[in-house]
Amino acid sequence: MSSASKARLQQLSEQLVKPRADPGTFEDIPRIPTIAGDSTGPRVPGKVIILTGTNSPLGIGRAAAHQFARNGARALYLCDYRTEHLATHRRELAALYPAVAVHTRRVDAGAEADVRGVVDAAIEQYGRLDVFFANAGVSVTTTSVLEASAEDFERVMRTNALSVFLAVKHGARGMLKTSTDKPYPGGSIIGTASSAGLRSNAGATDYSASKAAVISIMQTACYQLAGTGIRCNALCPGVIETGMTSGMYAAARARGTERKIGQLNPLGRGAVADEVARVALFLGSDEASYVNGQAWAVCGGLTAGHPFVPGKLA
Repeated sequence: MSSASKARLQQLSEQLVKPRADPGTFEDIPRIPTIAGDSTGPRVPGKVIILTGTNSPLGIGRAAAHQFARNGARALYLCDYRTEHLATHRRELAALYPAVAVHTRRVDAGAEADVRGVVDAAIEQYGRLDVFFANAGVSVTTTSVLEASAEDFERVMRTNALSVFLAVKHGARGMLKTSTDKPYPGGSIIGTASSAGLRSNAGATDYSASKAAVISIMQTACYQLAGTGIRCNALCPGVIETGMTSGMYAAARARGTERKIGQLNPLGRGAVADEVARVALFLGSDEASYVNGQAWAVCGGLTAGHPFVPGKLA
């Protein structure tokens, strides 16, 4: 066998190496075959997880960290370019989930050295990486494309899209590492996109383009990582109350119009970060073992149809 063939074999996932166990029968029918373990217990037991974009107290990153910790993660790396709240988040998680090791790290998600560094730290300390939630993102432009600047476009693409490319490049490298503790490669890379990456008129041109790029990166990467057991999916939130949208929510509350937020989606409301975090938890868990290359909308149904006038037939 050539060295290249041996290398490919070593990168194959457990599902491609081991025959699926016969589940047996119940009376005269076969039992249900499964890939993931029991879904009644913790969903990410023993997993080492990197999250970017975790500084905001209202953010999806912080909410996801709590979901991963609550569901048995071994270690969390909370990363952000801004760090003023990271120590508080670490203390909160330590108080609630003392069995989980929580590390905080200043990371520019669009800088390759920073992303490489946090992956290397996880591998050095734990010998494995299981989930990379590439959640860092910014929204800069509030004007039309006629007034937007090339500098802002480049900044948004760097933070929102290049960061996901780097998460895939270095996260996958970490997830390919095997050991006695993790005998087969595999893992889950999740990139935060947006409903703006699926449909127009949900964000500025630069923001929408960056989020469409996230979806494309994940769909392309899943094929380039074929057979490794590494899954790549994009989360596409709609209107969520986060640090990025807090100004809009504050203004609406001041006007007494908060109930109008999200009125164009079938649920008729905006969401809280935990509602997106729970989908990230699922995608990071083995329960999502056959979910790959998808743009998963968490938008209250906004992207399911065409624009409509509230009170009229859709």
